[in-house]
Amino acid sequence: MRQRLRHKHSVASAFAVALIFAPGTSWAQVTPPEAQEEATSEPAEQAPAPDVTIQDLSEAELRQRHLNELFMRLAEAEASDWPQVQSQIWAAWGRSGSASMDLLLQRASWAMQDQDYETALIHLDDLVRLAPEFAEGWNRRATVYFLQGNYGASVADIQRTLALEPRHFGALSGLGIILDRLGDKKGALRAYRRAVEIHPNMEGAQEAIERLAPDVDGREL
Repeated sequence: MRQRLRHKHSVASAFAVALIFAPGTSWAQVTPPEAQEEATSEPAEQAPAPDVTIQDLSEAELRQRHLNELFMRLAEAEASDWPQVQSQIWAAWGRSGSASMDLLLQRASWAMQDQDYETALIHLDDLVRLAPEFAEGWNRRATVYFLQGNYGASVADIQRTLALEPRHFGALSGLGIILDRLGDKKGALRAYRRAVEIHPNMEGAQEAIERLAPDVDGREL
């Protein structure tokens, strides 16, 4: 029983940890009708585009910029500092930007450590309801559902996590684990391969790929 609990917690760590608002802000310039009417055959002199400084960026945009830099470093397969980069990503994912939402996540984490999954779900249900754009709320609830053996609900929350943060390698690895257990080796392999594209040094993922690939892709003669 103790070995099974240790295994559950090692699997849970594949899901758990982290947040970030995934989609970046896109900028578009719209020309008002008045400006179109004033246009002549001679090209109008264009004003230089304003420089965007750090001071001009919102807190969410700064977090996204920082995450993008971390993911670029994480994608370097030969990088020796990947454990530190991974930890920084987990830390960034774990911050919602709201002290009250972070407290709900922390309380859920304490309950999970005590294996009090019902209490953890109470906090996480509130979290995803109040902060539906917070990816780690969905990911953490997916972890609890997994630990309860509710794979269908876990996969649904993983999908919500990945919709908000497609680079969530923990959620992708968790999806691979579930699909593998359900016998969907092709789907599991696809999830693991996507995780390794993002995080080439992710522990356990490459081993899972090597185990599943011969059955899915065919063994070499």
